[in-house]
Amino acid sequence: MGDFPSPITPEHSALLPETLWQKMSFGPNGMRAGWRLPMFCAVVLTLSSIQRSILRAFLRRNPVIDSFSPGFLLIAEGSVFAIFLFASWLMSQIEGRTVADYGLPWRGAFRLRFWMGVASGFACISVLLGALWVAGVFHFGTFALRQTDIWKYAFLWALAFLAVALFEEFCFRGYVLFTLSTGVTFWPAAAILSLLFGYVHHGNSGESWLGAFAAGFVGLFFCLLLRRTGDLWMPIGFHAAWDWGETYFYSVPDSGLVAPGHLLNSTLAGPRWLSGGTVGPEASWFCLLLLVLLWAIFAACLPEVKYPNSAAIRDPRKTPFSPLETT
Repeated sequence: MGDFPSPITPEHSALLPETLWQKMSFGPNGMRAGWRLPMFCAVVLTLSSIQRSILRAFLRRNPVIDSFSPGFLLIAEGSVFAIFLFASWLMSQIEGRTVADYGLPWRGAFRLRFWMGVASGFACISVLLGALWVAGVFHFGTFALRQTDIWKYAFLWALAFLAVALFEEFCFRGYVLFTLSTGVTFWPAAAILSLLFGYVHHGNSGESWLGAFAAGFVGLFFCLLLRRTGDLWMPIGFHAAWDWGETYFYSVPDSGLVAPGHLLNSTLAGPRWLSGGTVGPEASWFCLLLLVLLWAIFAACLPEVKYPNSAAIRDPRKTPFSPLETT
């Protein structure tokens, strides 16, 4: 018998009507966000439950360890960051993208933009505490540490808050923000995750609604930095330096918590709306004013939109049953 040509060539098969399942599962940006996000969350939640069990067992065996100490914070926050990084890498293999597409290019690690963020973050917390000092509600006090302990805790807290910044930035403004952006565009996704960022901070002991609102506003400001710089390294540097300056260097409460191994015996006094009270300066109305000014300054100084990369948004693998790119 002779060979008969196939009635359906690859070119023809690409033009066949899509099935309902294909329409529901894939779009012009590849697998739809409604499928990708649950897959990502399933990996994160599974690994996080294991991580929490290990940490709880460790604290039961070592009850004298402070969960807000730099060493424990470094381990706890660093391990959760590793979980999010692994889950993001796993999804990148499924989607045909890279972790850099989600805002964390390793070639930019600890380079110029990171150190610009560090300088900006420390300068901004210094401006805020300086304004509170001028207003008479912040007092530096005496040194709480002596000699080598000053440098030891400065280094340990720097490592701890770097881990915090890596985790929080990549958790709220990494894979999840990128994926939501493919479904609802960038700023609606940024607003949703910034609200969640503020709400999560309200769960901290000693936090107030004003402090949580400020945290959400900070999250939205970090989304602006990501949008205009193209990656998370400036927000990470800013976040780490702000926390380090607030908690260690100026030694004021952060969400109501005063860290062990802080530099100064500083105090906040005066009206709660001005000083932030026991919550800390992030609950001061001065902080909200500073954030508005920061938004205006950085929006003017960084006018070009660089994130997300439009080439990364589109489906890198071009699914064969959706060749006609429709929206």
